[in-house]
Amino acid sequence: MPAIKSLSRCLICVFCVSSLLTSASVVTSAADGADPAMIQQARQKAVQFLKVAQASDGSWTSPNIPGIAGLAVYSLLESGVPADDASVARGLKFLESLKHEDGGIYYAKSTHRNYETSIALLAFVAANTDGRYDDTIHKAEKFLRGLQWDEDEDKKPEDPYFGGAGYGGHQRPDLSNTTFLMEALKSAGVAADDPAMQKALTFVSRCQNLESEHNNTPFAAKVNDGGFYYSPAAGGSSQAGMTATGGLRSYASMTYAGLKSMIYAGVKKDDPRVKAALAWIQKFYALNENPGMGLQGLFYYYHTFAKSLSVLQIDELEDADGHKHNWRQELVDKLVSTQKPNGSWVNQADRWYEGDPNLVTAYALLALAYCE
Repeated sequence: MPAIKSLSRCLICVFCVSSLLTSASVVTSAADGADPAMIQQARQKAVQFLKVAQASDGSWTSPNIPGIAGLAVYSLLESGVPADDASVARGLKFLESLKHEDGGIYYAKSTHRNYETSIALLAFVAANTDGRYDDTIHKAEKFLRGLQWDEDEDKKPEDPYFGGAGYGGHQRPDLSNTTFLMEALKSAGVAADDPAMQKALTFVSRCQNLESEHNNTPFAAKVNDGGFYYSPAAGGSSQAGMTATGGLRSYASMTYAGLKSMIYAGVKKDDPRVKAALAWIQKFYALNENPGMGLQGLFYYYHTFAKSLSVLQIDELEDADGHKHNWRQELVDKLVSTQKPNGSWVNQADRWYEGDPNLVTAYALLALAYCE
């Protein structure tokens, strides 16, 4: 288990480009991937669990928190369940019932409009094999663009709010919500050089503990370990807490999310921001916890961990001690060993709804989808 107190003292180890790509981005053969039979067995049990757990109205857990339904539908689709499957079709119909004239897809009284619309958009894009959701996708994309903090909210590029997205009310932006927005926009076909993606990159860069031309916030140099935290806005925030000197501690789920988001916005692997984030990941590689947060947000971390390494086309990751990890097989082993007999997963640390097996099982299914 990483010593969290060392995060604030950790300085970036500067890697040359050739060394980094050799150790952290080796593309291995398909034979070195995860066991397909293990994935399929775990997936079948999880899919069956979600189908049984679905409510008659097409939601999961509660119709008032449709983000869980969106993740469940999306995870089923990404697991190979077709859009015309009865459970998926009910879930999509439920999500359609939440569409608003402004293009958003959210519970009417929600304060999480960005989060809910972003996740629903991912589900509709995944189900849109025949173009039936084209209009829904287009309107949702436009809605999400309108939620981004920029000139329309009188935020200039030098403002720490600029380019970010929050839950969707008037809350300050954060990296998690900005990542969901970027994921949704990318799925809808938005290019890396689109203004919305580039504005988001400005915010994402300011969430990294790395002093550079891209980050001159008061927090950039206080930890300077290359990892990421929750938000530089409204005085700054890290779910992992602050250092004695006022730095914002890095933690793994945000570091993987930030790294993935930079790649979405066209940042190359030899960029100092990417190199620094990869160095942090190599130092704090773990699957028994969400480094920096312990068990909190563990399954969110698994999903983000798997998606990010997949996006980076890293099949074998060498950690800072020189140990090489077939991360796909290691993650599959971890998920299989913790899956409940009924096919679900649940986090004993129930912060951020991770005590809810519907949400956590959706995260686990999505993680498995990137292990193939």
